[in-house]
Amino acid sequence: MKYIVSYTQPHHHYIDLEFIADKISADETLVQLPAWRPGRYELGNFAKNIQKWEAFDEKGNVLKFQKITKDCWKVYTKGVSELYIKYNYYAIDINAGSTFLDATQLYLNPVNCCLYIPGRTGEPCEMELLLPTDYKLACGARQSGREGKLFLNTANFDELADSPFIASATMQHHALTCEGIVFHLWFQGECKPDWKKLEHDFQKFCTHQLQMMKKAPFETYHFLFQILPQRIYHGVEHTTSTVIALGPGYNLMKGELYEDLLGVSCHELFHAWNVKTIRPIEMHPYDYTKENYSKLGYVCEGVTTYYGDYLLLRSGVFDEGQYMVTLNERLQKHFDNFGRFNMSVADSSFDTWLDGYAPGIPNRKTNIYDEGNLLAFVTDLFIRKNSQNKHNLDDVMRHLYNEFALKNKGYSDHDYKGIVAHYANASYDTIFNHYINGIYDYEPLLEDAMNFIGCELVKHSSTKFQEHALGIKVHEMAGVCKIVAVYPGSVADQAGVSINDDLISINHIQVKPDSTGTNFTEWCSYFGNQKMSMVIASNGIVKEISLEPQPNSYYKLIRMQKQKHADDIQKTNYELWAGIVF
Repeated sequence: MKYIVSYTQPHHHYIDLEFIADKISADETLVQLPAWRPGRYELGNFAKNIQKWEAFDEKGNVLKFQKITKDCWKVYTKGVSELYIKYNYYAIDINAGSTFLDATQLYLNPVNCCLYIPGRTGEPCEMELLLPTDYKLACGARQSGREGKLFLNTANFDELADSPFIASATMQHHALTCEGIVFHLWFQGECKPDWKKLEHDFQKFCTHQLQMMKKAPFETYHFLFQILPQRIYHGVEHTTSTVIALGPGYNLMKGELYEDLLGVSCHELFHAWNVKTIRPIEMHPYDYTKENYSKLGYVCEGVTTYYGDYLLLRSGVFDEGQYMVTLNERLQKHFDNFGRFNMSVADSSFDTWLDGYAPGIPNRKTNIYDEGNLLAFVTDLFIRKNSQNKHNLDDVMRHLYNEFALKNKGYSDHDYKGIVAHYANASYDTIFNHYINGIYDYEPLLEDAMNFIGCELVKHSSTKFQEHALGIKVHEMAGVCKIVAVYPGSVADQAGVSINDDLISINHIQVKPDSTGTNFTEWCSYFGNQKMSMVIASNGIVKEISLEPQPNSYYKLIRMQKQKHADDIQKTNYELWAGIVF
């Protein structure tokens, strides 16, 4: 199968594509556009971006067709040996999983916009790129050139779909070598990369991952960075590359944004093993036409999220304090999310196809990244504790790679449970049944895991009065103070306060958030423990409520910290886990 990609007016954001398939023998041929993209487990509806769609035979004769689903066409091909589809694709969105065109670049994710014929995805694919002569190309797929033209060649459609690229004259590039493998760093967008700093840090975590997994599913690897002028944080995994969108570019090499760059890069690289090659049985192979339901998101995304931060600590890129910040953020999200009592992380994994990437209705579900991260932490220490530190979660991931990925088969949740139990030499049933597939409160599980490495779970009342005494979280911006969370059973909940209510006044003082975004928060602290009268607007209806504060009763600040009196065994366990002195 062949593709030709071109464009004429980049400011219109339309990419012209031609799909050519030979060996047509049926009277009717189905042509499919992927309904979703690996890395985001929800339907994508990419076909909405197609404006024109035409079909021809090898002689240029127009063929009749009809659209039979939202992203599948039936072409009448009686007597046709070669099928030509000419269409365009509107590429206006720019993130780590989209396709984008303007006067500075062509950024294309083939899974968004490349057609295929069902049943023929195993055939070799070739993509011809008609680009400006001064453009450089960043892509994990094999590139070739002939007769002044540029081509991408892949063994099959899966590889093509997994090979995004950026083509631009303004990309900045640097390469480094780890364990004999070349890693390419490509930056598109306004930024000033500090190559020395980047190489120092990437060398550490890339080398550490390669040494941990022992074998790699890639011969070279490409980090494709889309750097934007505004705030964005997004990464998408591929086998030989990742696309990462970050911004604003002026902050890229400093502070939290640089830590984000390291964190998402380490996370996405680990995905080359975990989910791109170590794949749930339900996604082996991918079916691009519909949902690929699986309960293993807590492994695919949760374990990867754990390693994305943890390997930065182990490799020496993050110090202990930087790692603790990331872990404590996950802990805080866990304890603030009451959906954990209503839906397990396994069922939440299944339901990503429904609303996995949006907040959804209040307190319905858990987050597979955060909950999966904490359960991976617990599982790692469960294995270490029960095997007397002879084994850990690394062994599980290597086993999955060697015995499943390299043998071209997917794994089930019961495979995962059995492998963990094998390396722990202990039953994993309680964690698996109660905390992964159940909705038991796993605070005792966290405390036990932390205690093994000489740490403890610490809770303090929130520093914001309205959170710990009233049971509400607010968002203050642009003159509006909106309720974003209500603690179940709190005085605010009992008074009828709802998510998305607007707070108008407190004790007859108008709430009017300023540039600090703390107007209501400061007034709450000012009035303190006295009874409060508030005016709120709920769905356009204004009402007055009375609240009797209950200090230190509701939202807590959560963190893990070292025990002051940890013994030598606990300190040794910590050092074996963290790779640093207690």
